[in-house]
Amino acid sequence: MLTIGQLAAYAGVTVRAVRHYHQIGLLPEPERDASGYRRYGAKAAVSLIKIRTLANAGVPLSQIGRMLEADAPAFIEAVQRIDSHLLDEIDRLETSRKQIAQLAAGDSLALPPEVVSYLDRLREIGASERMVEAERDGWILVAARWPDGIHEVIPWKLAQLDDPRIVRLYQVGSELLENGVGDDPRLEEIADILAGLAEQAHTSGEMVEDDLAFDLIDALPVESDPRMERLLDLMRERGWTGWTRPKRLPEPPG
Repeated sequence: MLTIGQLAAYAGVTVRAVRHYHQIGLLPEPERDASGYRRYGAKAAVSLIKIRTLANAGVPLSQIGRMLEADAPAFIEAVQRIDSHLLDEIDRLETSRKQIAQLAAGDSLALPPEVVSYLDRLREIGASERMVEAERDGWILVAARWPDGIHEVIPWKLAQLDDPRIVRLYQVGSELLENGVGDDPRLEEIADILAGLAEQAHTSGEMVEDDLAFDLIDALPVESDPRMERLLDLMRERGWTGWTRPKRLPEPPG
């Protein structure tokens, strides 16, 4: 006959685990013998080994009791059900691993590969890392709002980079972010480019419809850099409000 310590050692578990199995009703607790000790027999050792094996296989403790009492067909069905659950859990963990890996991947966090490639293209035309970071945050908002539409937008955005005005916009904006101060004269050039692009979009009927995402995207630069308030003022002087979806201001009276 075994003491609780001997039983635990034989089955390869801790004494604390044996006591826990007693507490939740998985393993019957024997009566004390004449000397006041609890002694365990061979059946207890077999039961404990089964419990340990099932627990190590990932079977929840709440299900082990029923499995120990089940007949062969019911046991097989329970094992298959648990196996299916484990496969689902493996898929979930694999997805989590990919997401964790993205945390170290910079631009890949919360963004599809097409956008990551676009951000790399911005670096190629001279956009600074601060400019790319600002652009990335905007794309995170877009991807969350239209996850299935990114593949349609990216070719258009890449084509825009063939326009020297767009390239100049990113380059001047990068210079401003890196070393601009106060009412930087480069804000005037940026406002001129944006107003010209807005006029072109308005003439061709390419104006963007209202959407909450564009409100958030417009708010990002203002929240990140107080000079953007001055840029908004310069846009208003040129007859436009905003930049993601610029709207023409009404002509002043008289």
